Amino acid sequence: QDGPQRKKRKSEVGEVDTQLDILAIGTAVGSILLYSTVKGELQSKLDGGHDSRVNCVRWHQDSCCLYSCSDDKHIVEWNTQTCKVKCKWKGDNSSVTCLCISPDGKMLLSAGRTIKLWDLETKEVYRHFTGHATSVSSLMFTTVKPMNESKPFDGITGLYFLSGAIHDRLLSVWYIRSEKKEKNAVMSFTVTDEPTFVDLTVSEVKEEPVKLAVVCRDGQLHIFEHILNGYCKKPLTSNCTIQIATPGNDGDSTPKPVPILAAAFCTDKQSLLLVYGNTLQPIIEKVSLNTSESHICLVRDIQKVLSLKTDAALTKVKTPVVNSDTKVLVPGIPGHSTAVKTPASGKEKKKNKRKPGETEESIEERLGALDIDVSKVKTPGGLPQTDSFAVLLVQGLESNDAEILNKVLNTKKENIVKNTVARMPIHAVIPLLHELTKRLQGNPYSASVMVRWLKSVFTVHASYLSTLPDLIPQLGMLYQLMESRVKTFQKLSRLHGRLFILVTQVAASQTVQDVPEVNQTAKLVYEDDSSEEEGSDDEMIADKDSDENWDEDEEKEEQSDEQDMTVEKEINGDSDLEPENESEEE
Repeated sequence: QDGPQRKKRKSEVGEVDTQLDILAIGTAVGSILLYSTVKGELQSKLDGGHDSRVNCVRWHQDSCCLYSCSDDKHIVEWNTQTCKVKCKWKGDNSSVTCLCISPDGKMLLSAGRTIKLWDLETKEVYRHFTGHATSVSSLMFTTVKPMNESKPFDGITGLYFLSGAIHDRLLSVWYIRSEKKEKNAVMSFTVTDEPTFVDLTVSEVKEEPVKLAVVCRDGQLHIFEHILNGYCKKPLTSNCTIQIATPGNDGDSTPKPVPILAAAFCTDKQSLLLVYGNTLQPIIEKVSLNTSESHICLVRDIQKVLSLKTDAALTKVKTPVVNSDTKVLVPGIPGHSTAVKTPASGKEKKKNKRKPGETEESIEERLGALDIDVSKVKTPGGLPQTDSFAVLLVQGLESNDAEILNKVLNTKKENIVKNTVARMPIHAVIPLLHELTKRLQGNPYSASVMVRWLKSVFTVHASYLSTLPDLIPQLGMLYQLMESRVKTFQKLSRLHGRLFILVTQVAASQTVQDVPEVNQTAKLVYEDDSSEEEGSDDEMIADKDSDENWDEDEEKEEQSDEQDMTVEKEINGDSDLEPENESEEE
């Protein structure tokens, strides 16, 4: 009797068609379910139209036709008998949130950020309406016939329609003109919060005002009465505001507001159906309209009507019910019984209050009772631990505090560096690399410390760094620094080798000089009684030997002198090396 009733949920919007008794429900995955209210079961499912969540579903006057819009920016026309897509077209550049079919069924209003009026035969835009900053949540025609009846009616020109948007406390009214100019809203109604439910009485006579019931997110209902007669600059305020609250009785003296969920006009246009309370168990009540009062507060005791049963907290521990006749057996000796402790009664409640005169235990005593060694709790030497190093490092990088960074980055312990790098968050890796590069560039002497950090960063976070697309430009400066340092490495190693040979030769010659002279004199001489000839022969041989020894000694001295000369020359830079390597020696 009341015509189509609207039903809204968070992820689905549906409308009932009185002829078919079928409820169309748009789902969050993009399919539409057709539910038979007579049979109480799912009749069919419409698939393949939308890729994203369905925002709005509208039945056409032709009972087999259904329109839906979605977050995928498309509008779909369905044939509900064949369950197939009749037509699909792009409705907006952003998601299409709301639809409304004109009274004659030839036009379709769609809305995302902008409102478009489509010709359903050609699927082309007939008019554009702009004015909402956010996405539109409700669209509704407020008139069936144009107010100016002198011109012939084409089914759409001269009609008014209404729109409300998310986070917008204005309901806008638009007028469909004959000329194709993009126009703003002709009038607007102010409400206290974002409108969640709108119902109206369509005016068919020129003098009859449009009655509008708007339910806001704050649970209030605003009723407007206005004759639509062209442009109105000032936003219109409500004729009547209805609120529902609980009585302040039964111990709880403060009345609490009860949210109104929805409201609909009855056929006589003089009474309202209010839906309030809890969404799981709403209360529906018929209220007669009295717009003479500007503010009406209805007192309803919903606690008596609605009492949700709250379960006690569940526990896994079950206490057995014990009677005097029951015998409880325990594993072990057969037939052995034990006393089962009954749960303590509510009277014996433990009191935590201290008696007067008692002193409170100190924390150290409590820790002693817990058998925790207090000395172990303190960190040795007051040095920060690895986890605090990681926190300090991140803080220093975020605040660019040189003092903190110096404290952390100048640590030379290998394991602390590794643990700090392992525990630092991933987002701090690139800033740390930039900081290390900066320090290497500005202070070359700190390279030995910084290289430890670089090494552990590259070993621990290699997998993360390899996923970064712009890694090479970010590490470009580091590459250049390393290349410039490594460039002289070969020459330095050659120089190191030569110097090493020289130093070893010098050391060897010094050891030769330092050897103490061996005493050549004989400890015991045995003289035989022989002729003088033999003696003279012996003397000759001894003289020869001594001459030879003397010659050898002279040669040795000359050799050692030559070696000393060459060493001195090489040390002084007068070596016979190539001229190109002279700079290296220097």
